[in-house]
Amino acid sequence: MEVDKLIKMANQIGDFFEANPDVEDAKLEIAGHLKKFWNSVMIKSLVAYVQQQQGAGLHPRVLAAIQQHIQA
Repeated sequence: MEVDKLIKMANQIGDFFEANPDVEDAKLEIAGHLKKFWNSVMIKSLVAYVQQQQGAGLHPRVLAAIQQHIQA
């Protein structure tokens, strides 16, 4: 899957969880959603994008969720 499509989908997830006023909880929910509904190839592609491009264009909460709860 193209990384542009992954970014778009990840940003939609970030927009959805933006409604959660608890930022830390939202990041956990985003990471949980990705782990539950995305396959490993999709997650690895997005993680590689974050590592190579510093997550340019990603929703800030998605970027933080990946950095704190998926890459670790």
